Amino acid sequence: MSDTAYHRLANVANPMFVVVAGNIGSGKTTLTKKLSERLGWKPHYESVQDNPYLADFYKNMSRWSFPLQVYFLNHRFNTHKEIENLPASSIQDRSIYEDANIFARALYEKGDLDERDYNNYRQLFESMIQYLSPPTLMIFLRRSVPKLQERIKQRGRDYEQSIPVDYLTSLNTYYDQWYSSYSLGKSLVVDTDELDFLENEEHFNRLVKRIWDSIDQKDLFFHF
Repeated sequence: MSDTAYHRLANVANPMFVVVAGNIGSGKTTLTKKLSERLGWKPHYESVQDNPYLADFYKNMSRWSFPLQVYFLNHRFNTHKEIENLPASSIQDRSIYEDANIFARALYEKGDLDERDYNNYRQLFESMIQYLSPPTLMIFLRRSVPKLQERIKQRGRDYEQSIPVDYLTSLNTYYDQWYSSYSLGKSLVVDTDELDFLENEEHFNRLVKRIWDSIDQKDLFFHF
């Protein structure tokens, strides 16, 4: 299918809401950008550069875990509501669901988020998602920890270079558990260790087709 045809399909009467989910360094932002350019979807990126807590968090996770998670929760809730009200299709880099099911959980189980703060956070999350409609499609990017580390090193964000390997490993475990139990709507699991959708146009074209097929099909899970 040509780019023009994809773009036309992407702007049908019922706007689509697609989320790219995945661990740190899995390629979410890259894929969000390329899909928005290919399909004409409005991109919505994770708040990283303007995040007032992120650098401090990686220096002292216990001290900054709660304010960081609340910041992300608020940012992604507002982004989600904005997308729901737009007249055109959108694609989001990471979702509000990951904040609670992956990152807050990891910090709590690691001991960097105490039980009182975690319970408070979960109650806030549960209250907020009652006002949200699930995405049309959730794309899960799966990548091994060594490949995540390669990507983190390549992009060179100073505050990310000290991320502990056990933290990335635990996040991968929680993502796999979340993938297997996701039931809010259609989803697509993409193993990215051997997939270069940035530089290899054939790989990217195949992925675009799988994404579109996943939106069209009634089945909930597709594996690339």
